[in-house]
Amino acid sequence: MTARKKYSAAAALSAWLVIVAVFMILNRTLDLEVFFVLSLIGLLVIAVLIDGAFSRPRYMRYLGYFIAAGVALFAYIVVQKILEILAT
Repeated sequence: MTARKKYSAAAALSAWLVIVAVFMILNRTLDLEVFFVLSLIGLLVIAVLIDGAFSRPRYMRYLGYFIAAGVALFAYIVVQKILEILAT
């Protein structure tokens, strides 16, 4: 059951990233920061959906580290955007 959750979560996240990439290409706005933020949102949603209520597999701990790094990078992007706005 756990492996099935992992593979379905990976498939759902891959589908989400492909959909985001296709819409960005169709809109002709290829922005890496927007893609990163939308992929982080997708990862957070998938992490909440696959998290077990009574057991915590090892991959969820590693996923938590990955999410923490993503949130730190998101904070860096936000600070950069704020400094960019203040500079103008």
